[in-house]
Amino acid sequence: MKDYLRVGVLTSTHGIKGEMNVFPTTDDLERYKSLDRVFLDMNSGKGSLDIKRATDDNKNLKELHVEGVKFFKGMAILKFTGIDRIEDVEKYKGMDLLVAREDAVSLAEGEHFIGDIIGLDVYGEDGAKLGKASDMLETAANNVLVVKTEAKKEILIPYVPEFIKDVDTENNRMTVHIIPGMDE
Repeated sequence: MKDYLRVGVLTSTHGIKGEMNVFPTTDDLERYKSLDRVFLDMNSGKGSLDIKRATDDNKNLKELHVEGVKFFKGMAILKFTGIDRIEDVEKYKGMDLLVAREDAVSLAEGEHFIGDIIGLDVYGEDGAKLGKASDMLETAANNVLVVKTEAKKEILIPYVPEFIKDVDTENNRMTVHIIPGMDE
């Protein structure tokens, strides 16, 4: 399991006093209010909002302390201690914002962080390996697990109890229910 979990991506500056707009990659926008310390993944740089990018390479993390939080149009606006000018924060655009696992929100029984699901080996109920969990798509109805097969095909599986039968992050394994046509 990862030591750090991504909670957002710094997208742009906000004003001239060192604030940053954060695209949330957490389903609870209010969780930013409880953040004290966060880490910037200095390796993530500019790029997409790809969920798989969060790193465990501790030497390339920059610790920051959250001084203030606001919200606007579904985005969090964060102010970091010691960063007081637009010039000081512009270089961080596009970087992943992480929290240490010990600072992560508590999950209910049976819930998992998406970052812990990506990379799991995925098996059908018959025990046959289907591939690896490569992404999680968020839709209005429910999340959809993307499984990449050895043949580089993608299988899309609704992330609901009817299809996700077991998630075992300790053993890097997930068991899913496949219906006819789903894996073609």
